[in-house]
Amino acid sequence: MANYFMTGFPGFISSELIKETLKRHKNDVIYCLHLPIMKEKALVEAKRIEAEAGTSQRIVLIEGDICQEGLGISASIKEKLMKEIDYVWHLAAIYDLSVSLKKAYMVNVIGTQNINQFCLELQTLKRYVYFSTAFVAGARGGKLLESELVKPECFHNHYEETKFEAECLVEGMKEQLPVTIFRPGIVKGKSDTGETCKFDGPYFIMNMFHRLSFSPIIPLIGDGESFVNIVPVEYVTDASIYLGHHPSGIGKTYHLTDPHPHKIKEVYSSILWEMRRKKPIGRIPQNLASSLLKFSPLRKYLRVEKEALDYFSWNGLFDCTVTLEDLKSTGIVCTDFLDTVGSMVEFYKRNCEKQNYHVAID
Repeated sequence: MANYFMTGFPGFISSELIKETLKRHKNDVIYCLHLPIMKEKALVEAKRIEAEAGTSQRIVLIEGDICQEGLGISASIKEKLMKEIDYVWHLAAIYDLSVSLKKAYMVNVIGTQNINQFCLELQTLKRYVYFSTAFVAGARGGKLLESELVKPECFHNHYEETKFEAECLVEGMKEQLPVTIFRPGIVKGKSDTGETCKFDGPYFIMNMFHRLSFSPIIPLIGDGESFVNIVPVEYVTDASIYLGHHPSGIGKTYHLTDPHPHKIKEVYSSILWEMRRKKPIGRIPQNLASSLLKFSPLRKYLRVEKEALDYFSWNGLFDCTVTLEDLKSTGIVCTDFLDTVGSMVEFYKRNCEKQNYHVAID
């Protein structure tokens, strides 16, 4: 039996991590920190997870806020946690590509700083798992190693910038705590069912195709030669559960990325084919598409964040040699995007009119 403390609940990845953990170890207890305004959603999600995992009363909800000193937890609850927590999984973050620097810094950097302090006070901590992002690389191109944490000349957005600063804080804890850092690529829904909780990342392309369903022609944006790294959620959860417990993971940083990523034009074309049985015709220069998306009414109509297009011409490749080596005997592999795009599109089609799946576009 183990006791976990998890932030980021009831987010998609945290929920999947909890469900898979409880399926394997039904006696584990998972304390989930959630914002007060998320209480009702957290209660519903906790009940759903326990039902699917075939267990009960293993998820303990705690109201708090990583942005507050002491995480906003009462003294009595904190005293109990100090003596019981074996694993901390820190996932809470602002993932919005268009987020302001002030908001991103408060949640991603200050919040992580507070979690670091919380971990230092734990008496029985076996592992501190931090979820960063592969995109801490910012605008750096070429081969990007797991062992590198190099500040780029610039970042594409404040999300990347503040996640880099937060990872630097956690990296600095490796000499004091048993730390494991994960850098996922762009996370999509499940490979088999396509299930996800929100339509962002590659789903922005689907939003655009859906909104332009009246058009007989859909052009490619840019030259499409850059690689895009998209990973299914089950690869992220399975790999992190294994590496976040195995002794080999202590002190390491892992790229949870696709070892064989596809080019933008392949991803773009495969989604278009699955959605409309069409192939792209012609091209729109990326700088023109980016300029058009500066108009709020247009990007709101298309449901596409303008910052998403920055990755259409970025030339970074994530090396995941360390991850593959440590997973080689587990059977945990990243499914090929092109093999699973069908289920992804089908889930989108069934749910694209439901507002709760869509990201607010400013």
